[in-house]
Amino acid sequence: MKRLNRRVIAVAAVGAAALNFAPEAGPLRGTRPTAYAWETSTVATNYVFDGTFPKLPLPNKWTFGGVQALAVDSDDVVWMSHRPNDLNETENFASLDPPLAECCVKAPAILAFDQRGTLVHAWDTQPGHVLLIDAKEQVWIGSDTFRIFTKDGKLVTEFPRSPQRPAGRGAPPGPAIPAGTELIVTGVEGASFDEAAREVYVIDNYLAGRVLVFDMDTYKFKRGWGAYGKPLSEIGPMPRPTYDPKVPLTTYKDFQGHVTMMVAGNDVYVADRAADRVQVFTKQGKFVREFQVAPDTRGDGSAVGLALTKDGRSLFVADHMNNVVWLVDRRTDKVTARIGYLGRNGGGFNALHMVAVDSRGNLYTGEVDPNNRVQRFLLK
Repeated sequence: MKRLNRRVIAVAAVGAAALNFAPEAGPLRGTRPTAYAWETSTVATNYVFDGTFPKLPLPNKWTFGGVQALAVDSDDVVWMSHRPNDLNETENFASLDPPLAECCVKAPAILAFDQRGTLVHAWDTQPGHVLLIDAKEQVWIGSDTFRIFTKDGKLVTEFPRSPQRPAGRGAPPGPAIPAGTELIVTGVEGASFDEAAREVYVIDNYLAGRVLVFDMDTYKFKRGWGAYGKPLSEIGPMPRPTYDPKVPLTTYKDFQGHVTMMVAGNDVYVADRAADRVQVFTKQGKFVREFQVAPDTRGDGSAVGLALTKDGRSLFVADHMNNVVWLVDRRTDKVTARIGYLGRNGGGFNALHMVAVDSRGNLYTGEVDPNNRVQRFLLK
């Protein structure tokens, strides 16, 4: 989904094994939470901005583009996919002929930093909205499909995808692609592993969001669903109605757009940014419940990146428009605290996009234009 053009006012999806929680009294389908997110002014003071990460400036006159995806591997190396082509006319001086100044040039799309903030991997491929690291230490980059690499950037394989592309995406007009197509059709917008079951859950952004589950080894399709657990074949055609917080949430029977996800224990969390909501499913696609964060948010919407706290009891939910990270109690689906604020200084956000967590419980955040950066918040 195209982001609003704004300069001042502006989801890893990551898989994780976690405790399983059912809400004590979560909101019923079609109702609003009893407390709106911005009514929670409590700041999570146990997460402290760390200005030493990553080490800057980057080598080779490189600079960041918009950070689309974040992941942390088993060695606590922080991986990111960013958009090199975001380098604009106020930053590209060293790339001109002749150069006008000492910095900057485009960095490779994939960068990785150790815990000291030192750049340890840098290689190029098509940047993606998703980056995952599997137990085999392979790097999965989700763009128009999944491409799987070694950590050194050697291509291992490419995930199969639909040979037909929707009209308007560089493809000639053709027959409509069925909603029930059991392949990635447009692009990978969210994903998460269930390694115990050898499954990868994928959000394909065709028709504003479909959940597809594939075998991690054979890439064979296994099952899929839409909003509220509806069969893929019943997902409605585009366009989607514009979200209005005054309308009952169940009016929006399909995902609204810019959808990300996370598997946590037996729960599958799907963040539907354009509707300010998170829907929860079983692994078989049965709808369990939904809740909202900042439900009066319009424009690009709120809920985007998802991650788990170290103890697995709360969710981090990155909020793209309000530019905070909300902590949501998994037992109650209620917002309990917030991290950050709208701003360009360290610890602030502008166009917050994705979040990830390391083994120590430290939080990493990625922003797209205009801030174009990754930040770390240390858990005290």
